Amino acid sequence: MALRINDVAPDFTADTQLGTINLHEWIGDSYAILFSHPKDFTPVCTTEFSAVARLYDEFKKRNTKVMGISVDSVEDHKKWIADIEQFAGEKVDFPIIDDSSLKVAKLYDMLPADAYLPDGRTAADSATVRTTFIIGPDKKIRLMLIYPMSVGRNFDEILRALDAIQLADKYPVATPADWRDGERVIVALGVDDEEARSRFGEVDVVLPYLRFTRDPE
Repeated sequence: MALRINDVAPDFTADTQLGTINLHEWIGDSYAILFSHPKDFTPVCTTEFSAVARLYDEFKKRNTKVMGISVDSVEDHKKWIADIEQFAGEKVDFPIIDDSSLKVAKLYDMLPADAYLPDGRTAADSATVRTTFIIGPDKKIRLMLIYPMSVGRNFDEILRALDAIQLADKYPVATPADWRDGERVIVALGVDDEEARSRFGEVDVVLPYLRFTRDPE
């Protein structure tokens, strides 16, 4: 059955280059980002892991843990990390799951149940393992982004979406198209005009159902 927004993220225990990790225990009271990859030593994925290494402190400031998934072994991950660190100019301080068994890829509906790894495989054999998940402290999936192998992920967008999710978790607001941290936000439909002005101050009523106010942070 396909995963959907607000489903509980399937729990699992897996080996990483930093030791064995249980997903729900690892998340704890934090937000979490899982980003999956079809193979080590591939060019687009190397740039993506490097981007995460550079943004690691930004995720940490947002009480967010990051973990990669790649359909290769811990030993391969350790060798690949040297390339990632060389390209990024930063240390890789986050775990990378050994999913050579395809357990996590199948659990998260990125590969069919009968998928296997052929001898001499290429990244194309597991090309659909290219999803990013944002998971809340309640262990529910809050966002899913799926990219093809030829398109590198935009981690600025992932940070932007994380900021929007966390803001809406704190206040009865939503964020408009192309919103950036600090810009005005949309008052939630469940809040009437009087309550909105009491909570946020000035409210710009553009349409009865579209009301803007300042960023409450």
